[in-house]
Amino acid sequence: MSPLVQSQGAAFTKIYSLGAARGDTSVSNDDIAGPIDSSDEWIRQRTGVIERKRSSAGEGVLDLASRAAEEAIAGAGIKPTDIGAVIVATISNSVQTPSLAALLADTIGATPAAAYDISAACAGYTYGIAQADALIRSGAAHYVLVVGAEKLSDIVEPTDRSISFLLGDGAGAAVVGPSDTVGIGPTLWGSDGSKWGAVGMNKTLKEAFADREGGFPTLRQDGQAVFRWAVWEMAKVAKNALEESGVSPEELSAFVPHQANMRIIDEFAKQLGLPDSVLIARDIETTGNTSAASIPLAMHRLLEEHPEASGGLALQIGFGAGLVFGAQVVTLP
Repeated sequence: MSPLVQSQGAAFTKIYSLGAARGDTSVSNDDIAGPIDSSDEWIRQRTGVIERKRSSAGEGVLDLASRAAEEAIAGAGIKPTDIGAVIVATISNSVQTPSLAALLADTIGATPAAAYDISAACAGYTYGIAQADALIRSGAAHYVLVVGAEKLSDIVEPTDRSISFLLGDGAGAAVVGPSDTVGIGPTLWGSDGSKWGAVGMNKTLKEAFADREGGFPTLRQDGQAVFRWAVWEMAKVAKNALEESGVSPEELSAFVPHQANMRIIDEFAKQLGLPDSVLIARDIETTGNTSAASIPLAMHRLLEEHPEASGGLALQIGFGAGLVFGAQVVTLP
């Protein structure tokens, strides 16, 4: 019997390029304040959101994912057929199965790339980057497309005061490939299922089918519980990610946290002791919270506004339903 052979890939990886797509409609605070008995002032003070991007009825999550993916592939200077794996982080695919990733791979011409979805909510993109890094270094793929894509407006109840006013629609994509130097640092990731009920759907699919008049399950959250966990526990994870990467706050060019809430972002920056030289992504102000799409969308916008940051180091951290979290230091494409 011949000995088993193990494939081996690149020593290091990096993010080659990014792509972005936001919902085709701008929704102001005034547009959504009525159903939740609120006001523009209350929403701004609580979240920092001025408006959010949402998709019209004719624009689906696949449309968003495709636009973002095509921009990222073009920016990387590769062909879709060069992609060995397509990973889509999403909680708003219109069906439980098959995966959005398989349909996206076919839509952009990446077939027969491996394709699968990640259900890790707002940490999904960082999970995808971790897996892309591992797949390439193991030799399982040469290039990996990682996409965070959400049409959260499909699963939101307009009268819900806990989360509805935060959410937007969009997709962000990254092409990850081999590198001569470290472009993606160690991933700090994990979960705390004891807080499983802090944010998620208001009912199971089985319950929704039984109560046909009750409608599809929609998102809810315990805002205070999620806020406390994010501010206190996730700041520790962010610090650990810096330590594991051997990077000090002063060496960062940018900080790109999940765009959950402006107050959380501000508290993060304070606890990390970020100097004024570090750019802080604040895409939530005009895009809203887009869950798995928020980090790549925020990084894409930051680089559009500050192209001089390209090649610098960025700390990214995602956290959300599960509760789950993931963080890495990456080189900005």
